[in-house]
Amino acid sequence: MSTAAIPGAPLPVRTPGSRARGRHRRPERPEIPAGSPALLLAVPAAAGPDSRSVVEELLSIVRSEQNGVRTVAGYLPSGGTDGEADGERTVAELLTEAAQAGLPAPVVVPLVPGPHDFLPALHGLAAEFGAPVTDALGPHPLLAEAVHVRLSEAGLARADRARLFAIATAADGVVLTTVGGQAAADAAGITGMLLAARLAVPVVAAALDVPGSVADAVAHLKEMGAQNPALAPLVIGPEADAELLATAAEESGCPSAAPVGAYQAVGQLVASTYLAALPAVDAEALAGEAGAAAEDGPRAGGRHAAQ
Repeated sequence: MSTAAIPGAPLPVRTPGSRARGRHRRPERPEIPAGSPALLLAVPAAAGPDSRSVVEELLSIVRSEQNGVRTVAGYLPSGGTDGEADGERTVAELLTEAAQAGLPAPVVVPLVPGPHDFLPALHGLAAEFGAPVTDALGPHPLLAEAVHVRLSEAGLARADRARLFAIATAADGVVLTTVGGQAAADAAGITGMLLAARLAVPVVAAALDVPGSVADAVAHLKEMGAQNPALAPLVIGPEADAELLATAAEESGCPSAAPVGAYQAVGQLVASTYLAALPAVDAEALAGEAGAAAEDGPRAGGRHAAQ
C-alpha cells in the first residue's frame, strides 16, 4: 500500500485501502493464476449416495473459499454400472478427458487424512498423465479440530464456544480410529497428539482395518486409568466402510463419534493443499512455454510485436 503526505501532518500517513479493517478480518484469498490446472478431488470410493453427498459439500466449500478454482471429483470404478449414467466420472476418465482436450493435467488431491491402500494405484495412474498428486490431508491441526467437534456433537467432549478448547469431557480417553493399516495409525499419532492437547486426555491411534488394533488401544487406555474411553474416527467418510466403524464400537463397548465428513475446515484444507501445489506446477508450465518459444524462434522482437 502506498503512502502519501498530507499538508500539515507531522508524518506521512497511509493511503486508505479497500481491504477490510480489524484484527478479525478475513485473510485475503490468493488469486488463482490464469490457466491454472483444475483441482481433481480423488475419492477412494465408487460414486454413491453417501460418498457423493460428502464430496459435493466439500467441493462447495472449496469453491466458496477459492471461487477461481475449477473443481471436479473423480471416483473409483464401480465395477458394475457405468458411473457416467449419474453424471459422475472416475479419476481415470477425468485425466483422459483433460489430456484429450489439451488442458493442463489436473492437480490430484486425495480425499484421505493419511496413508491409504488406494494411494499407490492413484500415483501410478496420475503418473501416466503427468498429473501431480499432493500429499494426504493429514496430519494437520484442522483435522484435530474436526474430530474434536464431532466428539462434542456426540456428547463425548465439551468445547469452548470461542476457541473450541475443551473445558470438560465425558470421555477420559480417546481412541483415534482410522483406516489404511498400521501406517495410517502411525501417521494419525501426530493428529492424536494435537487432539490430546485440546481435550487434555490421553489419545491413542488405532487402525480399524487391522484386527485387534482398536481393542488393544482401548486396553492400553484402561491400563492408563481411563474409565470411559471413546472412539473418534479420523475418517472423512468415503475411505472407510461404515460397517468397520459400527463393528469397532460394538466390539469395544465404547461410544463413538461420527466421521469427520464435510466439515468446513476439511474443505479449507483441500483448498490450501491444492494452492500449495500450484507454484511447482506453474514453474513447470512456464519452463515448457519457454522451451516452445525457443523452438519457434524470434518471430517478432519487442514487447509491442504484432499479435
